[in-house]
Amino acid sequence: MRSGTVLRVVRPTDDLAPLRRFYVDALQFPVICSFEDHEGFDGLIVGVPGADYHFAFTRKHGFSAGRAATAENLLVFYLEDRAEWEAAVARMRAHGFDPMEPHNPYWRANGVTFEDADGYRVVLKNSAP
Repeated sequence: MRSGTVLRVVRPTDDLAPLRRFYVDALQFPVICSFEDHEGFDGLIVGVPGADYHFAFTRKHGFSAGRAATAENLLVFYLEDRAEWEAAVARMRAHGFDPMEPHNPYWRANGVTFEDADGYRVVLKNSAP
């Protein structure tokens, strides 16, 4: 892989609405695009402008995606600025998302773990990667 290659992580879901509340409203990822009934799929793609990664959530009509297989399905965001990290954690709580006890205690140090509607977890970590 070369520098500048975009990584898009695609994950199935049974319901896009709660993921929009979690990733767009609370985590404040801008929507890159969304679509409905594209060959039987609905989707939501989010990402930070200029970043080399996107997250895509898709729902296939008539298919059940289910929940995360384990509590170790994580996205970890390293927010080095303490004020930015505190604001992100406060925003998650203000949108009704309560912190979860991490499955791996490593994420407890300078981090707060939240779980989306599908059981996938996001860690907001106040440190450098």
